[in-house]
Amino acid sequence: MTSPRLLVIQPSKLDPPARLIDWLTTAGAVLDVAEPAEAELPGLENYQGVVCLGGEMGALDDAVHPWLASVRQLLSKAVANRVPVLGICLGAQLLAVATGGQVRVGRQGPEAGVMLVAKRDSAAADPLFADLPLTPDVLQFHNDEISSLPPTAELLASSPRYQNQAFRVGQSGYGVQFHIETTPAVVLEWAQRAPELAASARSGQLEPDSLTEAHLTLAEVWQPFTERFVQLSAGVLAPARDKSRNLPLA
Repeated sequence: MTSPRLLVIQPSKLDPPARLIDWLTTAGAVLDVAEPAEAELPGLENYQGVVCLGGEMGALDDAVHPWLASVRQLLSKAVANRVPVLGICLGAQLLAVATGGQVRVGRQGPEAGVMLVAKRDSAAADPLFADLPLTPDVLQFHNDEISSLPPTAELLASSPRYQNQAFRVGQSGYGVQFHIETTPAVVLEWAQRAPELAASARSGQLEPDSLTEAHLTLAEVWQPFTERFVQLSAGVLAPARDKSRNLPLA
C-alpha cells in the first residue's frame, strides 16, 4: 500500500491529534498537522485525505475566528474532489455547514461522557462503518448539534438525544459528532475548563480511572475504524456510492 499523505487540521490547541497520530501512522499514513489559527492552510494538491479535529469554538464563529471560513472552504473542496475527509466533533459540524447542512446550539442540552450511538441501516453498506458494532461506545463533549444534514448526506449513526451523530456526504466525506482521538488527560482538561458541560456527564464518568478504562474500550473499535480511513485514502478500500450522483434526472 502506498502511504497516503493526510492533512490533519487542528482548530484548537485544546484538541490535539493525540492518539490519532499513532493510529494513523501505524496504519501507514504520513501526516502534516496544520493549525489554521496560526497559519494559512495548505492546498489539497499533495494530500490524499483530510482529518479535521474539534475545538471550543462554534462552526460559524467567524467573527471571533475568521479562519473558520478557510477550513469550511477546504472541506467543501475536498468533498467535491472526492478526497476522503474525517471530521470530528467541530470538524463534523464544519463539514456539515460546508456542504449544505446546519448547526445550532443543542436543543436537548450538552452531551458529555462515554455514551452509545446506534448504527443506522445505511451503515451496513459503508466501507468505514459496516464493521463497527451495532452500538459502539463514543466520547461526547459538545454543546452544539448538527441540526440538519447536508441535502444528499447519508446518516450513519444516531443517538436518542441527537440524531445526527455520524454521516457521510459524497463518496468519502465523513463527520462524527463525537470524539475518538482523545486521551484521558485531554478529557480531564476539558472538564476542568468547561465545568458546566462536564456536569452533564453521568457521575464518575470523567474520573481518571473511569476515563482510562473507557479509552481502552474506545480504542478497540475506533483504531480499526481509523485504519480503514487510511486504507480509503490510499485507494485500497473502495469508497461508498455517492447517492447524489444517482438521483433521477428531471
